[in-house]
Amino acid sequence: MDLPFAESYKIKMVETMRRSIRKERERWIRDARYNLFNLRSDQVFIDLLTDSGTGAMSDQQWSALMLGDESYAGASSYFKVKDAIQDILGFEYFLPTHQGRAAENVLFSAMITEGNLIPGNAHFDTTKGHIEFRKATAVDCTIDEAYDTTLDHPFKGNVDLEKLEAVLQNNPRENIPLIMVTVTCNTAGGQPVSMQNLKDVYFLAQKYGVPVFFDSARFAENAYFIKTREPDYADSSIREIVREMFQYSDGMTMSGKKDAIVNMGGFIAFRDKILFRKSSVYNIMFEGYVTYGGMSGRDMNALAQGLYEGTEFDYLETRIRQTAYLGNRLRDFGIPTQYPFGGHAVFVDARRFLTNVPKEEFIAQTLAIELYLEGGVRGVEIGSLMADRDPVTRKNRYPGLELMRLTIPRRVYTNNHMEYVAVALKNVFDRRERITRGVKILWEAPIMRHFTIELEKIR
Repeated sequence: MDLPFAESYKIKMVETMRRSIRKERERWIRDARYNLFNLRSDQVFIDLLTDSGTGAMSDQQWSALMLGDESYAGASSYFKVKDAIQDILGFEYFLPTHQGRAAENVLFSAMITEGNLIPGNAHFDTTKGHIEFRKATAVDCTIDEAYDTTLDHPFKGNVDLEKLEAVLQNNPRENIPLIMVTVTCNTAGGQPVSMQNLKDVYFLAQKYGVPVFFDSARFAENAYFIKTREPDYADSSIREIVREMFQYSDGMTMSGKKDAIVNMGGFIAFRDKILFRKSSVYNIMFEGYVTYGGMSGRDMNALAQGLYEGTEFDYLETRIRQTAYLGNRLRDFGIPTQYPFGGHAVFVDARRFLTNVPKEEFIAQTLAIELYLEGGVRGVEIGSLMADRDPVTRKNRYPGLELMRLTIPRRVYTNNHMEYVAVALKNVFDRRERITRGVKILWEAPIMRHFTIELEKIR
């Protein structure tokens, strides 16, 4: 008999969680203006809002934390991160930042101006927000297959080369400062980009003289999918795949809170020394000196260790198989999801789930509220609320996908927790025909509104 799969770690410390009752949750979500970001953590039983900074660090990371060098300039912790980046990713120059959106802010301050176009594969919320804040335009060049959640395609995060070349061909070179490729592509459902596609994008970009940057928050998960889905890489190690991936880029932004498994931290890496120096000015202005950039020495130590742990196959297999476990349980219940499942989350197709709720009443947000009321599970909307308003017309944008994301923190929950989530969502699914109204906006911020928006349930 074959041995069953088992996690590649054992539990050393636990944190207690309290179950609430529905009457409490009804009051809490109402007081939170139906925005799940506004809930207190102790009002949530299973928290699948995000995998960003919510993972459990290892004993080796906690040990590294104690050795942090808090010198303002030239700390040994900085050089540990620098060595890890050069060893694993192959970049000579880097700037530490306090998280991924800070990396975007620094890089885009150095590269993007008003009127620019930044093509890529379904830019995520902070990426698009930083682009549009600078009165530039994010151009989505994702393959069409990504928007059919029923289609079994191994690399739904791929860039459509014809769409990308049309942007490069039909616009002046000076209006396109960079191409941004997100690995894995979060907005499309945590979907990976193939090595062949990364290679093709890079050589196409070279033809037009445009640099390619990766949004690399989940680069290791992307490498796992390349290994398991792209036949030429079946015998390659994760780190060999990672090194080749980044050969097809000129730089990267990184939220260390995902695949480096830390609670805070990020960085930008460069090949070009001139761009590194230009960005250093903004890093000092916005983040801190170039050898700490908004991070403590102890956090840099944990990040350096996390980069090594996050690129181990056994760890990645445990992590991604847990996501697939939840996805398969939902499919057992007939619940529509983006398929194949992503690496960090299961994305529920809210439009196919709640067929009676009008799109103007924010279908995915309505579903996320219903799941919270049912079981105290906090997911997040990846749909028309997050898509924000068109910066010119100020009309709501309705994206091709209307998803509720169930994001799995790293090394935190057991499969029993996943079973609980699946059954809670099944209970909502069983009464979905009775859910006919959604929510309306009471107040919203002018950009990236979904974080702080205030809503009201439509009766």
